[in-house]
Amino acid sequence: MLVLEAKVYANQAQYNAMDEAIRTAQFIRNKSLRYWMDNKGVGKYQLSAYSKVLAESFPFAQKLNSMARQSSADRAWAAISRFYTNCKAKVKGKKGYPKFKKHSRSVEYKTSGWKLSENRKQITFTDGNNIGRVKLKGTRDLNGYEIKQFKRVRIVRRADGYYCQFLVAADNREKIEPSYSEIGLDVGLNHFYTDDKGNKIENPRFYRKGEKALNRLNRSKSKKYKKNQKPQSNNYHKARKRYALKHLKISRQRKDRAVKLARCVITSNDVVAYEDLRVANMVKNHNLAKSITDAGWYQFRVWLEYFGYKFGKITVAVPPQYTSINCSNCGAKVLKALSTRTHKCQCGCILDRDENAARNILSLGLSTVGHTGTQAWGEETSI
Repeated sequence: MLVLEAKVYANQAQYNAMDEAIRTAQFIRNKSLRYWMDNKGVGKYQLSAYSKVLAESFPFAQKLNSMARQSSADRAWAAISRFYTNCKAKVKGKKGYPKFKKHSRSVEYKTSGWKLSENRKQITFTDGNNIGRVKLKGTRDLNGYEIKQFKRVRIVRRADGYYCQFLVAADNREKIEPSYSEIGLDVGLNHFYTDDKGNKIENPRFYRKGEKALNRLNRSKSKKYKKNQKPQSNNYHKARKRYALKHLKISRQRKDRAVKLARCVITSNDVVAYEDLRVANMVKNHNLAKSITDAGWYQFRVWLEYFGYKFGKITVAVPPQYTSINCSNCGAKVLKALSTRTHKCQCGCILDRDENAARNILSLGLSTVGHTGTQAWGEETSI
């Protein structure tokens, strides 16, 4: 599956209609969740059928396309299903009990309720919200795909405007020449990652660099907020938008960095080993939470796995325990504080702490994927 995105250009009335469609989708999602809470044993198909009941009961819900209503009910079931999965897996801590949405930013259509133009530069939404025909501008050409390949269409609202996302049923895998090399990656805060050969990539710290401007914009926004004033003034909304645009820019910088770095790592190596970090647990340390979030380790891992699938490379997530303590040369445990940046072992191995960890990560990754046949385990065949 491919997700292609294009920016939407329309008039203010059409933007208002998109907002109304997004609010309706949020309403159906929350109502479906309440229906599940009040009725024991409700499943996915009952929620989908309940979306039709809501349309008959509320005239504004009737305006939204029927498949868009079903998609909103599916979103509620996705949250419920995730909660069930966490309970069955006995996940420690909170299990993620479904919550009501307060600020939805998207509405999703399936195979009806929209129609692409012949040149694929306009899309017309045909449901009762009267969005109508809007222009699309993007870097990806939609003409290379047939209409039946478009499985979902989603309107997404962001700080800088509205976007249209297309879920396309297409195989995007590519075959590239093998590089005959492997790499182990140890992510950190001083450097974004260090590999097993000692190469280091600097941590860009996008949020830290933009924090001063963010605080200034946030103060400006707060000064224009009136506690008992409804609705808020135009100046407040302008300041709020400037603040949101700065956050959006930082998030896009972080994503762009992760995509380019992950693609470079995958295309340069046949096997990539990295730590299976639980970032959600790590950010509970309030002294490091901001720096960990700013680094974007999880986003980097997601793109590593995506490009690994796309280019047919092996990506291995290994347990991070003791990778910084064990000696990569002899395997002995060398205890060290976080402030100790050099690994020194009695065997004479002296390495940078992160490089030693990266070598251990690569060794664990290779041991995971290295034994695939009976001969590798020293067993004889029956012939």
